[in-house]
Amino acid sequence: MKHVVILGAGFGGLELASRLSDSLADAVRVTLIDQNDAFTFGFWKLDILFGGADAASVRIPYRGLEKPGVEFRQERITAIDPTTRHVTTDGGSYEADILVVALGADYDMAATPGFAEGGLEYYSIAGAERMRDALPAFTGGTILIGVLGHPYKCPPAPFEGAFLLHDQLVERGIREQTEIRIVAPMSAPVPVTPEISQRFLDELAARGIEYMAQNKVVELAPSTKEALLESRERLAYDLFVGIPIHRVPAVVAESGLAEKGWVAVDRDTLMTPFPDVYAVGDVVALPMAKAGVFAENAAGVVADDIVARLRGETSERRYEGEGNCYIEFGSGRVAKVEANFLGGPSPRGEIVGPSEDLAADKRTFAPTRRARWFGEARA
Repeated sequence: MKHVVILGAGFGGLELASRLSDSLADAVRVTLIDQNDAFTFGFWKLDILFGGADAASVRIPYRGLEKPGVEFRQERITAIDPTTRHVTTDGGSYEADILVVALGADYDMAATPGFAEGGLEYYSIAGAERMRDALPAFTGGTILIGVLGHPYKCPPAPFEGAFLLHDQLVERGIREQTEIRIVAPMSAPVPVTPEISQRFLDELAARGIEYMAQNKVVELAPSTKEALLESRERLAYDLFVGIPIHRVPAVVAESGLAEKGWVAVDRDTLMTPFPDVYAVGDVVALPMAKAGVFAENAAGVVADDIVARLRGETSERRYEGEGNCYIEFGSGRVAKVEANFLGGPSPRGEIVGPSEDLAADKRTFAPTRRARWFGEARA
């Protein structure tokens, strides 16, 4: 029986474990390793920030995972040898016949001096809680939303945050006393296609939110409440919200898998240069967005490839970097970006909605995946 070791129990790891359980439960045993004790959908952080949810309510404990042939281990990975497919953790070691790296991207808060001390973020649960608790004290002034590096997870998230923040300030009656500016290194927001970027620019303009393209905040001065740009310009702020710089986890960098910052993979099969070692999700170096839905689809491609290889066949499926991502447009409206990054000569995409139907679809997204990944019937 082949041993498949999956590092990371996010979208990619959970989807792959589930698919292998469904297809090869009698032919493979799967060990799924993650240092955390629970999974949280990324968009639930917006629910913490603006929707009244608490951290406990958005956690799905891994102890509830009940997929045949899948064993979950809550351990911290300390070393990866991709040549021998040997993995060391703080709880033991593992020899894999097939190794899949799905450890995502980490946040490097210290990479932007002053950010940890003088800024807020909502890309982590703790950060979303801190920002939620800090917002009531804001009574007007300038809010800077800084995208501190690129690429980063969930390209629409900074703009979703801006839309929802706008709504909250309107409800509080202080929107007219507030200036919101987004500072980002990208030439356009969500640059899948010019049409998608223009839609975001139009939505920002309709709310009086300025988008400062091709600018990057490199340092914060919390004592004077100034943001220093790469151009050496200084911007004053009363509240700074940052999207942290993203990097591969240190254990991945130390393994030699990410020689140029992210893990190189075959764009069709997601196999790394090391035999029987795959990588999926935010950790990979592909010219496409980093988001859970893309990791989920990548896991499906890897599952099909593993199944075919173990059966002595060749998988016909190739990864196209496709996925659908829900977007909060504010005022209870939900739209969806449908994108395909790798299936043609250039990325394709469009925005559908917003509509009430899409809002209803989004509400089914998490329960559907929870049932599939954890083997549960409940939402």
